[in-house]
Amino acid sequence: MVTGMVHSDRLPFVLNETVPTAKVVVDKIGLSPTEYAKKILAQVMDPEIPVLSLYDLGVIRHVRADTFDAVYIAITPTYSGCPATVAIQFAVEVALLDAGFNTVHMQTVLSPAWTTDWISADGMDKLKSYGIAPPQKGTAKNKGALFYDETVTCPRCDSPHTTRISEFGSTACKALYKCDRCLDAFEYFKCI
Repeated sequence: MVTGMVHSDRLPFVLNETVPTAKVVVDKIGLSPTEYAKKILAQVMDPEIPVLSLYDLGVIRHVRADTFDAVYIAITPTYSGCPATVAIQFAVEVALLDAGFNTVHMQTVLSPAWTTDWISADGMDKLKSYGIAPPQKGTAKNKGALFYDETVTCPRCDSPHTTRISEFGSTACKALYKCDRCLDAFEYFKCI
């Protein structure tokens, strides 16, 4: 069981108990195999930002399950060298196997490359509530220059008066900022 990555409290059963077959559960709740797989995957959280599901983050690109024998998943990592990719793949596989699928076929898709524009609106709200300044929608494709300097708003007090302390935060996809108004340090999810 992958602790902290698979949240099972909203599923029809607890993942670390004896699991009924996927067919029994799906018949009970009236979902197709693909819908059931998506419901399971909606509970798998990002290992680096545990308030975001993989769907919130936009890394789950395709899900197909014609039967309960196999499920096919396409995942686009946030960047090709992301160290969390293996943990994400493992969490996805564990969740689907524990949910009753017999085989998980997973493909990593690098093109088109992931962009912060794929983060859901709900995901943006979750980032802010968690204390991480979310990227501004649409800025990833409008960057125009390599060293584009955008205004980053403090997630705690909403002040636009912030200063970048470091280009990198706890992970390469985040930068460290300080709010000039409330003086709190916070991370910013960079536009990619």
